[in-house]
Amino acid sequence: MGIKVQLRKTAIAAGVAQVAMLASGAAWAQQAGAEPGAPAAAVVTVTGQRAALNSAQKIKQQSDEIVDSIVAEDIGKLPDKSVTEVLQRVVGVTIDRMLAKGDDEHFSVEGSGVSIRGLNYVRSELNGRDSFSANGGRALNFEDVPPELMAGVDVYKSPSAEQIEGAVGGLVNLRTAMPFDFKGFKFGASLDTTYSELRKDRDTPSGSVLVSHRWKTGLGEFGALIDVASSNSKVRTDGFQVDAYFPRDDVKPGSRVWVPKAAQWRTMTYDRERDGIYGALQWKLNNELKSSLTYFKSKYKIHWDENAVFASAEPYRVKPSADTMYDANGVMLVGTLETPNSTGINFGNDTRSADRESSTTDLAWNAEWRPSQAWTLSADVQRIRARTAAFDSLIATGILVPKERLDLTRGVPHITFDDADRAFLVDPKNYFWDFTMEHRDASVANETAWRTDAKYTFDHPVLRDLRFGVRMTDRDSLNTNSNPSYNWAAVSEPWMLGSQIGQLASLGDPRFAGGASLRTFPNYFNGDAPAPPPMLFPDVALTTGYPGSYAKLHSYHEILCAEFGSTCQPWKPAEWGTNPAGINRQEEKTKALYTQLRFGWDDLPYPVDGNVGVRYVRTNMKAAGYVTFTPPANLVPPGYTVIGPAVPQIPAYAEARDYERSYGNVLPSLNLRMKVNDKLQLRLAFSKGISRPDFSQLQGYTSLSQSITASPDAATQQLVVSSNNLTGTASGNPYLKPVSSKQLDLTAEYYWSQVGSFTVALFNKDLKDIIIKQLSTFTVSDTSGNPQEFVVDSPVNGAKGRARGIELAYQQYFDQLSDKLPGWLSGFGVQANFTYVDSEKDLYNPVYQEYCSGGSTQSNLNMALNGCDTDGRTFGNLPLEGLSKRAANLAFMYDKGPWSARVAYAWRSKSLLTASGTRGGEALDTNPASPTFGQRNLNWSLPVWTDQYGQVDASLFYKINEHMTFGLEGTNLTDAIFRQVMQQHIGMKGRAWFASGPRYSAKLRVNF
Repeated sequence: MGIKVQLRKTAIAAGVAQVAMLASGAAWAQQAGAEPGAPAAAVVTVTGQRAALNSAQKIKQQSDEIVDSIVAEDIGKLPDKSVTEVLQRVVGVTIDRMLAKGDDEHFSVEGSGVSIRGLNYVRSELNGRDSFSANGGRALNFEDVPPELMAGVDVYKSPSAEQIEGAVGGLVNLRTAMPFDFKGFKFGASLDTTYSELRKDRDTPSGSVLVSHRWKTGLGEFGALIDVASSNSKVRTDGFQVDAYFPRDDVKPGSRVWVPKAAQWRTMTYDRERDGIYGALQWKLNNELKSSLTYFKSKYKIHWDENAVFASAEPYRVKPSADTMYDANGVMLVGTLETPNSTGINFGNDTRSADRESSTTDLAWNAEWRPSQAWTLSADVQRIRARTAAFDSLIATGILVPKERLDLTRGVPHITFDDADRAFLVDPKNYFWDFTMEHRDASVANETAWRTDAKYTFDHPVLRDLRFGVRMTDRDSLNTNSNPSYNWAAVSEPWMLGSQIGQLASLGDPRFAGGASLRTFPNYFNGDAPAPPPMLFPDVALTTGYPGSYAKLHSYHEILCAEFGSTCQPWKPAEWGTNPAGINRQEEKTKALYTQLRFGWDDLPYPVDGNVGVRYVRTNMKAAGYVTFTPPANLVPPGYTVIGPAVPQIPAYAEARDYERSYGNVLPSLNLRMKVNDKLQLRLAFSKGISRPDFSQLQGYTSLSQSITASPDAATQQLVVSSNNLTGTASGNPYLKPVSSKQLDLTAEYYWSQVGSFTVALFNKDLKDIIIKQLSTFTVSDTSGNPQEFVVDSPVNGAKGRARGIELAYQQYFDQLSDKLPGWLSGFGVQANFTYVDSEKDLYNPVYQEYCSGGSTQSNLNMALNGCDTDGRTFGNLPLEGLSKRAANLAFMYDKGPWSARVAYAWRSKSLLTASGTRGGEALDTNPASPTFGQRNLNWSLPVWTDQYGQVDASLFYKINEHMTFGLEGTNLTDAIFRQVMQQHIGMKGRAWFASGPRYSAKLRVNF
């Protein structure tokens, strides 16, 4: 083509979209904004996947920055079912597959969080402007966005000064179509339906419609576009879970073995509705004056119901059967977990129902004026509003099961029962009402953004143009959570017997019967593992009947308390909107200035071009906060004398606080490109970036608490106190600074055809001010006026680190290798990429200790950051969370005549999900220097990793005629199992297994 294309991030909708839009079911016009006086761009006409890959390759090749793109091959036809699934195909990008951040127990079929080059500091944009979800974070939940509305997705890995700040890992820009992308009238529609093999159900048909037209009038040219999409998904996930392994010296004489305390199941049905509407108006008086107005709204609604069994038992009362088999390290493989000296393994049979509705609305206006050949001025105004609200309800029955048999030698656990136990599990008399738990949250976020940009184009052999501009934003965020956030409340628990109640609320008692039904689990794990036995679970009518159903269940507790003669506190719903602990209000204003110079030496033997610039941004934050302390009741029993340190009497304390913070950042950037020849080009990029803390991390609420370590002597009425514990937890820290990064990129890109390339990228990111948990002090005076210091753990900018690695990407159609390939064989192609990332994290103030014991708050922080095994030892050298060292994609493609097909495989290696995942108590103290050496008195918390995972998807489309295409798509065709592992000193042990099963779709597309 020989045309130097500018891909301005601030005008993606008017620039890049024109590069990448498909025309009338057969072609995309490849037209990008050229320099004044440059020859007209040629038109490349290709079809199907090849057209999309051609457009994406040109975006990458001609961009000023390092960018990878995926372009829709037709209207409403990105290559996957969701934006997150699309992103995982991009080299250097991986997706999380848990349902929500911080939730390590629920699998997401379509994927969730996005990481770029191993980092989750990702900025999201829509047509080059801010875009976000109202979840306390700063980025979009990409799974909320209808992919049918997208014309393409760009992933920027090296920023320039004119790009909006906030991306350390990278920037994801979602692009939509504009009316002037089409020559005249355009109509496109799609209709599809999907069948889930695991759920054995078909979803409601999904579809999208796009209509666009343009007109020439005496007032200039006008264009209008409307795009509507609606999709539904019905899926199911099944899961197994195994609890931590405990060291046992009481099972095999003279040797230590490791035995899990229990194993369990879960199954969840998930219904999702995703709707979107997008509209655009364009006007162009002439080449000097033009304007556009866009409206975008996405709505996301989910409902899921879950039946889960949570098995719990005192780990040292569980005894493995005599026929148990162990591996070479003494780890249990096959055996029966029995409880001969206990009441049984407590199965909490949970029914859980959750609903969430989210929306993001974006209204933007842009105007551009060229008063002369040299000057271009533009103005852009945007208003965005995001909302989300959720209610989560869980009710459990309980049953004390004598035993369960566990086989861990298979691909997934096999949990089985004998006939006596199966009969025991279906008898209502053995069940009791256990507990309830409700949660509610709602968030709203608003932003108004204004920017003005100017460009001066030089008539000079080296200087291309000078760009400068200003941007201002005003953003607010209000997140409200119920308090307690998850309001757990017991109905009847075995530990209440003898103190509050004399019997459990048995479902065999006519007073407490009803509300639970026998549940079976057909097609569990697609028949690849034994299904859970039939058991009684609460009815969904109870979980969705809040608060009336909760009040009725807790009235059983009051009945039992009255019978026993005790006084029990009545159930209280979680507080909503009145307690400062559940309210996080933030305000943020930014002012940014930038200048950027584009240049190029075309006459050198190896031409060099690029841009250099600097961006300065000032951020002003405000947060409303609260500090609270409620004295514990009966810390010292009445009539007891304290022996040892005096126990301070601290009055209740509550103080509202307002926090303000202001900081500035200077962000230089340099992007260079050298053209070795027409096919090979090299890039060098250096920049400094920032990623501001999430709003959830900036909450100014701190809760203080007091406890003592003491031994009461009832005979002497003495309380022997060994320590006073004044601690606290901060939900956030309003004084957090952004995470910053100095970034260096080197790339080599070789392009030998329209859809033929091989690229190599080396990158290094030096991170500063990574946010971790750390300790601080807060002082409150006691009743005597003496200051008392509380040790508070709170998020701080407490670490530095790095992420460095290499990316390799290759794509090729085989007919480009030889023009002698016979007939249909010439349609085959391949696309492959591989990413390797290595990371390191160094704490400014290390808290690593070899053992968990020590009796100090520092030990608790050590456990939170480094984990703690059930034998009292901690772990070290944990990487950054969410980072896979290796990730790869491989796709085989076919485009010939009316046929278009793809088989794609996406894989990533294991990654740290959380440093303190599954947790509990009664860990063995193995610290020789500890005064409690050999006792089972420690808390434990195991790092949880997502294991390596790969998934195969495929599609096959046939073009019936010029206007109509029919296709079939398959997702997770190999029925891959998603696995979590927990880190212990005996190795990585299986913690959870999730199956979602294959899904099959049929789609019809129409274009005119």
